[in-house]
Amino acid sequence: MLEPQAEQRKLVFTAAHHGMRLDRALVELVPEFSRNYLQQLIEAGSVQVNGQVLVKASHKVRVSDAGLIELRPTPQSQAFKAEAMVLDVVYADAHLLVINKPAGLVVHPAPGNWSGTLMNGLLAYDAGAFDLPRAGIVHRLDKDTSGLMVVARSRPVMDALVRAIAAREVKRQYLAIGQGAWSGGARCQVAAAIGRDPVNRLRMAAVDLDLHPGKPARTDFELLSNAAQACLVQCTLHTGRTHQIRVHMMQLKHPLLGDALYGGTMGLGMTRQALHAYRLAFAHPITRQALSFTSDLPPDFSTALNSLGLKYNQNHI
Repeated sequence: MLEPQAEQRKLVFTAAHHGMRLDRALVELVPEFSRNYLQQLIEAGSVQVNGQVLVKASHKVRVSDAGLIELRPTPQSQAFKAEAMVLDVVYADAHLLVINKPAGLVVHPAPGNWSGTLMNGLLAYDAGAFDLPRAGIVHRLDKDTSGLMVVARSRPVMDALVRAIAAREVKRQYLAIGQGAWSGGARCQVAAAIGRDPVNRLRMAAVDLDLHPGKPARTDFELLSNAAQACLVQCTLHTGRTHQIRVHMMQLKHPLLGDALYGGTMGLGMTRQALHAYRLAFAHPITRQALSFTSDLPPDFSTALNSLGLKYNQNHI
């Protein structure tokens, strides 16, 4: 097999990159490659700025700096391509999209899923997405979580949405089916830091920050319906950590139906975790109009609710 040919690409750093670390600037200028891979290229001497080879990723670039980078195709870079697919677009304007993601669709290419992702579909939907890091994706849902996502269509809007999410100005609410009858109060809050599980590296866990690395995480829970075998709960995110609701539901001793990774069991038609991002609300970054969207329950979720005798009335929440 022939080795992929190296590509030399010119780099021009703008005012937006002034004072930025070299590796961070490269992520924006060469978005089809991961930051980790670009750091490796820097350390290998494959990056020049103003005719000088740079080997430190922390080098600060300046406006009007120009350079050259030598690239070799990787599975990740080759994944940055358009693939036509049917997208459930709930809302669209010149600035952003709201997508209703089905369960089973991976949001962003990663090992084992270098194609057929939402990012590939967005690149086919809008050619302008090639100019944006991650094709404008500002937050993610797990592969087997269904529901609403907002996607930017320009860099200023992307930056504004990232800031709004960090400032907790984007309201994200989920519906979850937890195993076992709910036994606590109708409302509760879990504030437990989340980090990599020190025992099982394939999953996340609630951790003590004095002992393990992690980040603070907070979720509000409200009981909507209760039954002998399970409960329907509304979950409101205040932070957006990996697997946050799944971990916090396990902390409450109500692992999600179908979530085998966190102690849930399959059944009642659920072959994935029973988690649906059903409500998304935020101020439009450009017009400042208040936007609010809701998503109907997927068929498997509805079937499980009916089988368990759980009631869901969208108009009452």
